[in-house]
Amino acid sequence: MMKFVEECIGVGDLERKGDVLQRVRYRISRYQGFAPTGMPVPGVHRVEGSIEVGSAGASSDLVGEPLTLRLEDGRAIAITLASTDGSILAEGHGPSRCCCC
Repeated sequence: MMKFVEECIGVGDLERKGDVLQRVRYRISRYQGFAPTGMPVPGVHRVEGSIEVGSAGASSDLVGEPLTLRLEDGRAIAITLASTDGSILAEGHGPSRCCCC
């Protein structure tokens, strides 16, 4: 079961392969997977929301690419742009999403 755990709003850096592409405003909601016992399941999460990509939109070559959103508080979240309008979706578990595997 996924539960809403946090909403983040601010200005951060959109990065690809360690290079900063641009500063963006973001609004993301983070959901965490929980076991039936009520304990969180590490690495099972979902991030959805959007970034402001400007009037021209995001470059179509960024859609579906592994990107990093560095938040105002210093945290970095692996994201994927779902469309050129700046919609974000990231979920799951594995090498592209966490550091435990």
